Amino acid sequence: MVRRLAGAGYRVLVRDLNGQAVRRACEASGVEAADSLRAIGERCDAVITMLPDGHVVREATRGEDGSADSLLAGLSRGKILIDMSSSSPVGTRQLGELLAPRGVEMIDAPVSGGVRKAEDGTLAIMVGGEVRSVERCRPVLESMGKQIFLTGPLGSGHAMKALNNYVSAAGLAAAVEAVLAAARFGLDPGKVVDVLNASTGMNNSTLNKFHRFILSRAFDSGFSLDLMVKDLKTALEVARSSNTPAPVAEACVEAWSEAQAALGPGLDHTAVVRYWEKMAGTELQKK
Repeated sequence: MVRRLAGAGYRVLVRDLNGQAVRRACEASGVEAADSLRAIGERCDAVITMLPDGHVVREATRGEDGSADSLLAGLSRGKILIDMSSSSPVGTRQLGELLAPRGVEMIDAPVSGGVRKAEDGTLAIMVGGEVRSVERCRPVLESMGKQIFLTGPLGSGHAMKALNNYVSAAGLAAAVEAVLAAARFGLDPGKVVDVLNASTGMNNSTLNKFHRFILSRAFDSGFSLDLMVKDLKTALEVARSSNTPAPVAEACVEAWSEAQAALGPGLDHTAVVRYWEKMAGTELQKK
């Protein structure tokens, strides 16, 4: 995403706790490393956060944990914060309420499409916020995404992203159970996936993940199991905050959380398959 911004002609400053990631970005895109969060707030008209969760976004913005360095220390009236993380919509609205009296605008613009679409600039971007603020940022967003969806007020983009990931996770779980059952019945898992992809059972996971990341045993799609569980919990939070019955979402959160606890941290989300495989005593591979 940094490369796409730089390639579109924007002057980009980058900051991250991971110094190696900063060096890679600078070397690959010719962008500049900032020496503090405050410097980014001071020098940039638009600040983009792309962080693990909304808590970290708020910490970087407000400077929690006793740190004097924060985006807010540098942000001034007329500037805008674009949170492209997968954050909690409730926390996003709270942050927007903090920024508004200071004259700092905010939109939420989480993305979907994975590493490949980030690299080629064809991400789907779900944007919440005031229409005027969104339109002001549209050229920046269009340098990274092909489809820009205006979802409503601030926080609605983050709600949409979490709900999208819930549907994705539920589809993956259902497909894993089906392919495992088929394999134990004697069918070739690869052929089962091919049939699903030519039939009504097709979903994003059968189409884009099974052959490439699961049956190949690569488990390297670029999106972590830990983040998927976090997004599932956020989706359930959205359902509960709107008093929407969501028994399937509750079951999905429980299953994925159990898998996360059993498998341990730091894995790709496609590795969740190993949890179902262990329960079934069957490993999925092409015959």
